[in-house]
Amino acid sequence: MTTTIARPPFDPELEAVLTVLAQQVPPTITADMIPMMREGLGIDLSVDQLLQDAGIEREDHTIAGYGGDAIEVTVLRPRGRTGTGPGIYHTHGGGMILGDRLVGIATLIPWMLAHDAAVVTVEYRLAPEFPDPYPVEDCYAGLVWTGEHAAELGIDPARLIIAGASAGGGLAAGTALLARDRSGPALAGQMLICPMLDDRDVTVSTAQIDGVGVWDRGSNLTGWTALLGDRRGTDDVSIYAAPARATDLSGLPPAYIDCGSAEVFRDEDVAYATALWHAGVQAELHVWAGGFHGFDMMAPHAALAQASVTTRDGWVARILGS
Repeated sequence: MTTTIARPPFDPELEAVLTVLAQQVPPTITADMIPMMREGLGIDLSVDQLLQDAGIEREDHTIAGYGGDAIEVTVLRPRGRTGTGPGIYHTHGGGMILGDRLVGIATLIPWMLAHDAAVVTVEYRLAPEFPDPYPVEDCYAGLVWTGEHAAELGIDPARLIIAGASAGGGLAAGTALLARDRSGPALAGQMLICPMLDDRDVTVSTAQIDGVGVWDRGSNLTGWTALLGDRRGTDDVSIYAAPARATDLSGLPPAYIDCGSAEVFRDEDVAYATALWHAGVQAELHVWAGGFHGFDMMAPHAALAQASVTTRDGWVARILGS
C-alpha cells in the first residue's frame, strides 16, 4: 500500500527515473523474493570490463572471516601503481541480503585514479543464511587483514578510510565502531553513503517512504529481519549491527554522511551525524533535496546526482590529503 503520510517530493528529474524503475522493480522486497533477486546480482563480467577500461588491476584473496571461515576479498589498484599511498576499505550495499563485493565499485574508481589509492573490498556473508554477527564480523576481519597487509598492499596506514553505501554504509559504521573498541586498525575517515543504521522502524522518514521510491519501509523491514530475526526492534541488538543504537560515538574517525530527503534512511542518518557532533567527532552531512535511495547510482545523469558525487569526491580528497 502506498504511503498516505506527507513526504518531501522527489526531484522532478529523479521522479522521471523512478517511473521507469517502477516498471522493472517492485518498491517493496519481500523475503520470498531474495533468491530471485540474487540471481541477477552476481559478480558480473561487465564490472571486470569496467575495471579494465579504467586501468584498474584486480587481485582476489581468500582470508579468514568470522569464526575462521574462509571469505574472499578483492584488491583493486591503478595499473602500474608502485610505492605507498592511500587505502580504501569497501563494504558493499544490498540491504544485508543482496549483492557482492564489486557492487558499488564504480563509485570508488575516480578515487583510486585521482589519489593513486588501493581498494580492498570484502565478500561478507549475507543474511538470512548468515545472520548477525556474521556480516559485520566478516567486514571487521577483512579490515584487520587489510591493516596487517598494508605494507605489501602499498597502503599508508595513516591514510586508510572505510566506505560503504546503504547496508554497506551501516556495516562501515559498525566496523568503525569495532575498530575503535578493539583498538584498530586505525581509520582516517568513514564514508557513509545513505547508510542503513537503525533496525527499529520508528522514524518519520520510514513511515513516509512506504510503497514508494526505492528501498521502502517494507524492504527495510525485510532486510533487518533477515539480519536479526526475532531480535529486530528489541533491546537485544548490538551497536555493531545497528550503529544508530550506539550511545557513545566518541573516538571515531571523521565521517561523511549523505542521503536523500525522500528516502527511508534520512532521519536515522541525520540523527547519526548529530550524535557524532555531540560526541565531539567531525562529521559532514548532506541531505539532497528530492533524492530517493541510491539516486546517484541509478540516475547518474541527473543534476542532483552529479552535485552529490562532486561533493563526496571533495571530502575524500581532503581526507586522503591529495
